Amino acid sequence: MTDRLTKQDPRTQYPRPPFLEQPQAAPGLAREMNPRPDHGETSYKGSGKLVGRKALVTGGDSGIGRAAAIAFAREGADVAISYLPDEEPDAQEVMKLIEDDGRQAVALPGDITDETWCRRLVEQAIAGLGGLDILVVNAGRQQFRKSVEEVSSKDFDRTLKTNLYALHWIVQAAVPHLEAGASIITTASIQAYEPSAILLDYATTKAGIVAYTQALAKQLIQRGVRANIVAPGPVWTVLQPSGGQPQEKVQKFGQASAFGRPGQPVELASVYVLLASQEASYINGEVYGVTGGAGVA
Repeated sequence: MTDRLTKQDPRTQYPRPPFLEQPQAAPGLAREMNPRPDHGETSYKGSGKLVGRKALVTGGDSGIGRAAAIAFAREGADVAISYLPDEEPDAQEVMKLIEDDGRQAVALPGDITDETWCRRLVEQAIAGLGGLDILVVNAGRQQFRKSVEEVSSKDFDRTLKTNLYALHWIVQAAVPHLEAGASIITTASIQAYEPSAILLDYATTKAGIVAYTQALAKQLIQRGVRANIVAPGPVWTVLQPSGGQPQEKVQKFGQASAFGRPGQPVELASVYVLLASQEASYINGEVYGVTGGAGVA
């Protein structure tokens, strides 16, 4: 993995396309990707910004959620991660990394399209961690379809339940337990602002996440709780080869960015840490774009 603390050209800091074709069945495993994403396993260095905090991260087994979970632990937080049972091998790697940093790790396998499970996972996270200060609702479903006729009701329903309904259910269960100073962070996307033709349902949910979180932020600041959004651009995660993009696009993924490469999950980790920490005490209802220069507007 690259040394993130050494000054270097950001265009060549991480792998650039072309990449190999690497189809996986959804939800896929990060360990099967080539090159493997950098989630901060060895490259993220903490500085004590979250000592004593308790964090729940959905989709914490891989991708951006994994990077956030690792960074939170390196910053001193205990961390619970939720993930699908099929993602257990990746999740166990994250659990070990959290524990190796001397932090409490709580594993929460289950399907967040189930409302009952969403509410139970919050209860189990709080029981396992002894409280909750940071909530990152990050887990997402992305499956490309070439035309609107191909987006079935089953597709649309599962994407909305994974990306939007689960957000509502988890937030609703968590809010009564959040004290002043707590932070909620959601993961949207540049797709909320520049939707791709083949991601109709996914882009719709990402725009919804922005609106929901900004409305939520206005409510929760009255309790001293902040809510903010991170909007990534092209990031090298298992969402892409496991049906999020056609394989020909996976091979060129990130090439069109100003950097000529996709972002790595660890390159977003510091943004999640900032928004979770007291350093972001005057930041609320904001969208933080990490898009490789494309911006969000």
